[in-house]
Amino acid sequence: MRLHTLEVTAFGPFAGTVEIDFDELGSDGLFLLHGQTGAGKTSILDAVAFALYGTVPGARADGRRLLSDHAPAGVAPRVRLEATISGRRIVLERSPEYERPKMRGTGTVKQQAKATLTWLDGQGENLSRIPDIGDAVKGLLGMSAEQFFQVVLLPQGEFAKFLRAGSDERGKLLERLFDTTRFGDVEQWFRDRRGTGGKLLAEQQKTVDLLAAKVAAAAGIEAGADADPVEWAHRLSAEAADTRDAAAAVLERAREVDAENRRALDTAVALEQNLHRRTGALTVLDTLTASEPDRQRLRSERDAARRAVPVSVVDLDAARAVADAEAAAHAARAARAPLEEHDEGRALLAEIGDVPADTDRAVIRPRCEQWSAEVARLDDLLEQHRRVATIEADLGRVAERRRALGDNHTTLVAERAALPDRLAAAAAAVSESEQAAASVPGLVSARDRAADSLGAAVELAALGTDLERAQQRVLTLHSAFNDARDTHLDIRRRRIEGMAAELAARLTAGEPCEVCGATEHPAPAVPAPDTVTKNDEAAAQAAEQRAERALADARTAATEISGAVAVLRQRCGDVPVEDLTVRHADAVYAHDAAKALAEHLVRRRAAVDELHRLATDLDERIRRVEAELADLDRRTAVLSAEAAEVRNRITAAVGDADSLTPRRRRAAELAAAATALLDARSTASHARKVAEQRSAAALAAATEAGFADLDAARAALRPGERIDEIDRVLRAADNERAVAQATLAEPAIAVLTGDETADVPGARAAVAAGAAALDRAHAAATEAARRYLDIDAYTARLEQAYAKLVPLRDEQAELADLADVVAGGGSNAKKMSLRSYVLAARLEEVAEAASERLRRMSGGRYEFVHSDAADTRGRRGGLGLDIHDEYTGVVRSTKTLSGGESFQASLALALGLADVVAAEAGGVVLDTMFIDEGFGTLDADSLDAVMGVLDELRAGGRVVGVVSHVDEMRQRIPSRLHVIRGRSGSTVQVAS
Repeated sequence: MRLHTLEVTAFGPFAGTVEIDFDELGSDGLFLLHGQTGAGKTSILDAVAFALYGTVPGARADGRRLLSDHAPAGVAPRVRLEATISGRRIVLERSPEYERPKMRGTGTVKQQAKATLTWLDGQGENLSRIPDIGDAVKGLLGMSAEQFFQVVLLPQGEFAKFLRAGSDERGKLLERLFDTTRFGDVEQWFRDRRGTGGKLLAEQQKTVDLLAAKVAAAAGIEAGADADPVEWAHRLSAEAADTRDAAAAVLERAREVDAENRRALDTAVALEQNLHRRTGALTVLDTLTASEPDRQRLRSERDAARRAVPVSVVDLDAARAVADAEAAAHAARAARAPLEEHDEGRALLAEIGDVPADTDRAVIRPRCEQWSAEVARLDDLLEQHRRVATIEADLGRVAERRRALGDNHTTLVAERAALPDRLAAAAAAVSESEQAAASVPGLVSARDRAADSLGAAVELAALGTDLERAQQRVLTLHSAFNDARDTHLDIRRRRIEGMAAELAARLTAGEPCEVCGATEHPAPAVPAPDTVTKNDEAAAQAAEQRAERALADARTAATEISGAVAVLRQRCGDVPVEDLTVRHADAVYAHDAAKALAEHLVRRRAAVDELHRLATDLDERIRRVEAELADLDRRTAVLSAEAAEVRNRITAAVGDADSLTPRRRRAAELAAAATALLDARSTASHARKVAEQRSAAALAAATEAGFADLDAARAALRPGERIDEIDRVLRAADNERAVAQATLAEPAIAVLTGDETADVPGARAAVAAGAAALDRAHAAATEAARRYLDIDAYTARLEQAYAKLVPLRDEQAELADLADVVAGGGSNAKKMSLRSYVLAARLEEVAEAASERLRRMSGGRYEFVHSDAADTRGRRGGLGLDIHDEYTGVVRSTKTLSGGESFQASLALALGLADVVAAEAGGVVLDTMFIDEGFGTLDADSLDAVMGVLDELRAGGRVVGVVSHVDEMRQRIPSRLHVIRGRSGSTVQVAS
């Protein structure tokens, strides 16, 4: 990588545009970057770093403040770098994120970072996306920003700290420079595998312990297996099998005893029951023999009653027929009464006579048909008359509906007429909410601007006092600096005036003079009373430099506060806090009011849509009401015409419609009475004939049944309950006799004599004792069998689980040992993790590369010694770095080096680390590098040695930039870039 040109605008301390030609500046391979403290020497390196990576090294990146405070308002910070990287010439241009004043109004707006990459060789597409540019630069250089800052921009003090750091701090820097992620992944993989394996092992051990506990619980013992749980479980299983077999044998013997006792009990119970049944059967037979005459009388009563039943049926029919005939005759006489009320009826009665006859039908039927026809004709007229009433009711309902619809139509029309005004009001409300919603973003910005201005004003009030103190301190320190400078100039003048006396003090008799070369010194100068020495001048110069540094620091602090005050004044417009408070409150109120109106927008739009839907609905409802009104008018006309037609028809038929109902009622009554009379007289004639036939049949039935007459048959008749009772008594006696005889005929009872005895209580006691023994034996056998099955099942599962546990245990032990070794523990004697081992190898390479340059800088006295021993207090080893002193042959700590020696060692270490990192990045050639270290700690000889190393760096065409403010460096390095500090910003001046 070689830098060609750098252009910086409004960046860091540079207010305007600064251009640096590195090709001219580094033409002889070495140039000096110098200037006062705070002038911006390091900012040149920051600009190079920012152009390449978009960030700056170290803690300065956290500030994120790259816009120059000296730059005019509105000027954009920009860095442009032209360089050749990996054989390709490119131009990188970047602008950082910064705050610029708003084009309108007060306050600032954030400007986003921008970047471009242009390929000057014309190959490839130019880039404008920041991520793409970052990937392209990293691909060309082969290193990250962190690596670049360490190997190209060798930072102030970083390697002095690295030189004296402990293993942990040194390891952190090496991890940033060398990618050890994959080795860390290996360590993590082992840790993860050990953790996973440990969980699996613990789970499997838990399973084994749980199954062993279940085996112990099944065996009824305390938990706790032997060293070999499988052998222990098998032993318990065998013991349980023996117990099960013994309990099974006891159970079998108890079952045999119980069966024998139950057979003896069954025999005794059967004998006792048979004796009891024999005695009962004999008693029943004796009782039945004594009561036989009574049963014979009951049989005779039952037989007579059964013969009288058919006679009673016929006799009952005859009685009913006589009663029916009498009732029919009475009804026929009663049926005459309705006809006697009318002249036509009385005429008919006179024609047929009082006694029913066979000619009644021929006389009465014609009159019935005549009156029925009259009823039918009048019914039709009455139906038409009722239709008129229905039509009139319909007309009334239609009129009522017509009035209701008219009122509804009036209401709907009025509501529809009011809708346009409601729609206009709703649309205005929507427009108000839309305007409020559109104004919310602007009001948010206004509110935020007001809040920012108010905050800036409050902060400005607090910073005003700090600025006054800082400016007063600048004035005080400026006066002190002028005094120190005057003192220094006065002492230098006095020393120059007394230089002859100083030279004379070094004259020796016979030795040549340093000025004229004479060996005789006749009149050497004598020091004046106020003559000062070189030490006095050095002390005065140091005091002047301290005063200058203090003044520069105070000015920097005042400038920073002043810049902050200017920014705050720009943000708040230098308006009083009270006015800004009112403005902020007004902005908040306006925003809240607009936001509240905007929140009603959806609801108000919905209201407009609802009103549109209501208008459509009202139009449709009005149309339906008008259509229904037209239908009602048509229906009224039709009903009125129909009613008039019916009235005309009734008048033509009967004259007066009011006589329809009486006439119809009289005709109906005559027709009904005549019909009833005909039916009653026919029924009475028929009933009389049936009664005569049934009476004759009853007398014949009594004679056939063996009775003298109907009275004898009626006396023999019995109720059904009595006959059923007799049958039950006779059946019960027959059943008792049959049961008793069957019982005595049973073989088991027939052999008995009645003298036998049965001991049932004794047999029951024996059965109870045997059953209790059987229950105990059965419970013991069941428990023994269950325990054996449980132990056997858990033993099989325990054997399988233990078979899985053994290889897991062995594998986990091996994996844990490997993980400990990889992590730097266990049998790892050096206590180095895998990642530390890799870093130690890199550090060893760095030590070898740095030792070559350190030997040349120190005149062959010092070289680095890498140590892989473990650190104190168990810290990781492998990152030790000591110094071998060739003069004494002793290896000692780097902390024992003096200031100049430490600088030589840290510079050599930085250059060695740069070589190793460059090689790690693929051997990229770093044609340009910067050394930002303090050369002021070196004496003349040491500085010569360091300059010799720098000459070697530029020997291969490399350009080395040295950042220093040491005066002697300006005498040794003719190509210089002078950064000049000013009140309005820094500038640069090139001397080559």
